[in-house]
Amino acid sequence: MGPEPMTPLVRRFPALERHPRASLGRFPTPVQEMYALAPGLWFKREDLTAEPLGGNKVRALEFLLGGVRFGERVVTVGAAGSTHVLATVVYARQLGARPIVYRWRQEMNDAARLVSERITRESGSNRIERGVIGAYARAFAARLSGAHWVPAGGSAPLGVLGQVNAALELSEQVRDRLLPRPDRVVVPLGTGGTVAGLALGFAIANLETEVIGVRVVPRVVANLARVQRLMVRTSRLIERLTHAPFPRTRPTAIRIAHAFYGGAYGRSTTEGADASRRCAARTGLAIDPTYGAKALAAALAEHEKRNGTTLFWLSFDARWLQPDRDVGISPDVVALT
Repeated sequence: MGPEPMTPLVRRFPALERHPRASLGRFPTPVQEMYALAPGLWFKREDLTAEPLGGNKVRALEFLLGGVRFGERVVTVGAAGSTHVLATVVYARQLGARPIVYRWRQEMNDAARLVSERITRESGSNRIERGVIGAYARAFAARLSGAHWVPAGGSAPLGVLGQVNAALELSEQVRDRLLPRPDRVVVPLGTGGTVAGLALGFAIANLETEVIGVRVVPRVVANLARVQRLMVRTSRLIERLTHAPFPRTRPTAIRIAHAFYGGAYGRSTTEGADASRRCAARTGLAIDPTYGAKALAAALAEHEKRNGTTLFWLSFDARWLQPDRDVGISPDVVALT
């Protein structure tokens, strides 16, 4: 039995229904008003995309793993505590494929260590390369021998389609009055796929919402030019697959926030830790220090100085880090920040 249609995207571009897609997630993900944190602040609960592991990477993997066959090797790369690597391993195995991962060292926090340990358990490999080049070289060799390639972060045009769908999904939730139209959506910016897809999706839906990407990786990876190139490549892919014209995005559709990075991928920041503790105390939601805490700190800062509605894109699933998922978070999880 094939996957259910990804309805918002397919409704806009019916030809995409023919494209291979793995059925991994449960959509739409809910939106939640966070009045306890700040009036006018909302969360998009991307942490609830799937079981046994949610997060924003599931949307990209539905497309990137869509054509994978049982027993096929799937190779990807990422940092030692990469949630993309973890999600790829989990869902490649769920589809009956054989995941191969190559990772490089990063500055570790407690949450990243737990992610890294789970990657090791799920993949059976604990090897960490000395640098990015070594990991990519080994992955390239695997690709030459026939392994199915999943790009770092899932940030290739095919994977970005999943994030375009997320934006269209949100526009339908606005249409159905489940939340006000956000003036801004604040999301962690790593390899750029989520930011690119949201901006494209909002353009398709004619939703005048600014996407603020909060940089959590070095500037050479996360920058506006790279995001814009990814948007162009994705729009061309949609046009090629559907033969439908694609709307142009507004020049002010995306803004990159660099001030919350903290100097290293995975390095906790004071602002992020404060935002996480505040969120845990008032909402019961744990926020990871690598991605979410920095983006939440930026969202709160933006919301305090600007009028309107702010939507925070909760992209990391912290539920599996919690010892008892039915009674809320534990002090140990709050301490991760």
